[in-house]
Amino acid sequence: MWMPQLDELLAGARVVALPMATRFRGVTEREALLFEGPEGWSEFSPFVEYGDAEAAAWLAAAVDFAWREQPAPVRDSVPVNATVPAVPAAEVPAVLARYDGCRTAKVKVAETGQTLADDVARVHAVRAAMGPEGRVRIDANGGWNVDEAERAVHALADADLEYVEQPCASVDELAELRRRIVRWDIPIAADESVRKAEDPLAVARAGAADIIIVKAQPLGGVRRALEIVAEAGLPAVVSSALDTSVGLAMGTALAAALPELDHDCGLGTASLFVRDVATPALRPTAGALPVGRVSPDPAALDDLAASPDRTAWWLARLERCHAVLAG
Repeated sequence: MWMPQLDELLAGARVVALPMATRFRGVTEREALLFEGPEGWSEFSPFVEYGDAEAAAWLAAAVDFAWREQPAPVRDSVPVNATVPAVPAAEVPAVLARYDGCRTAKVKVAETGQTLADDVARVHAVRAAMGPEGRVRIDANGGWNVDEAERAVHALADADLEYVEQPCASVDELAELRRRIVRWDIPIAADESVRKAEDPLAVARAGAADIIIVKAQPLGGVRRALEIVAEAGLPAVVSSALDTSVGLAMGTALAAALPELDHDCGLGTASLFVRDVATPALRPTAGALPVGRVSPDPAALDDLAASPDRTAWWLARLERCHAVLAG
């Protein structure tokens, strides 16, 4: 793919570290690298444990968003879900209070060091808070084997789940679980089996999921994600990769361009931060986000600047990923 010169990216790159309100994915700070192109600001923020080959797709997405006009939107706002980390059940109401008007909640389960009883208590607390009209989905991030997932789905069947996201790690396991729980009519959604797979369409061909989760950065950008959705032929939910408000704007561009959007999207995650790079942050109002680009607040960029050593780490990573794409 075409790439701007590395110097163009490095010249205005800013590395930030956003404090989180609750530990999420094992971290209390979310680091991201931001830069500006002809079309506006963009974000490069692959998780720190990812290797350069995988992280390069995130850079491709960031460059595409900053340098190219995006596909035309078919809607001007995107309904989003609340995200509930693996907190104790008693903390659920406080978490949900950060999501104005959201009618859907995604609940993290299968957290290392926790039990199924912890998950059941948390999910039931969310269901009680959302009421019978609310929608509740769970996300295991591939943390269960097939037997564990089947037991968990059975234990949570009375919570009226909208769907179960990535209950198991492999496509074969997802397909087996889908066969086992078909009588309960609880859909399975695939996330990691799409965004981390060499072949993101394998899950659809195997009949292993009813829904696919798509994320703009990991999939290489809005255009590539739209192609994957079209080729998969399954309903899609657009979600974030714990982006800043700048990166969330890429997610809303993807959600806005989908021909069909049957489910609330996982793009309300700015509410997980104590402070964001935009003022105001791109947080849900009446359960939705506006569609449009976001520019960071210069004062916030300064206040949230990462330490010199972390900034150097991210700039070196940017250089390596640029070489992967340019080579």
